[in-house]
Amino acid sequence: MADVVAHPRVLRHATAKLKRRRDDLWIALSALTAAMLALPFAHNSWNGPEVAAVLAVSATAMLAGQRWAIALVVIAELMLVPTIVPRAFSGGPVWIGAVNLASLAMLVPGLLATRRAAAALVLLTGWRRTQRTCRRFHLALMFALTLVGLLPIL
Repeated sequence: MADVVAHPRVLRHATAKLKRRRDDLWIALSALTAAMLALPFAHNSWNGPEVAAVLAVSATAMLAGQRWAIALVVIAELMLVPTIVPRAFSGGPVWIGAVNLASLAMLVPGLLATRRAAAALVLLTGWRRTQRTCRRFHLALMFALTLVGLLPIL
């Protein structure tokens, strides 16, 4: 009888694993969409096409199940923000601004995953994964996000 009834911890673990896979799928699909929307309009500005291509490849790796790719997705999204923001709010045809705003909106789920990206980045760099190290990497990513957010304004 004990074998038939699942333990609550096992159920929680399975539920968390499914939720994590859904989150990975959502982040990867939104990053791939943002890269595809930003790629044609990113020419002549701060390495926009290269960063959009890196974002597309990283999102594809994430779709393939490579969990470490979250770090690359977040870093590429951080680098793509200064390219998209000025074009989204500059004067010009309305449809170009709308496409850039849609691309900017698709960057949000990945940028909200900076904590997971920091933990993956710790593993990628070879540092010992402790709570303190992950926190430092997360603070560094948040500082970079703030700096990149202010870069188009300056």
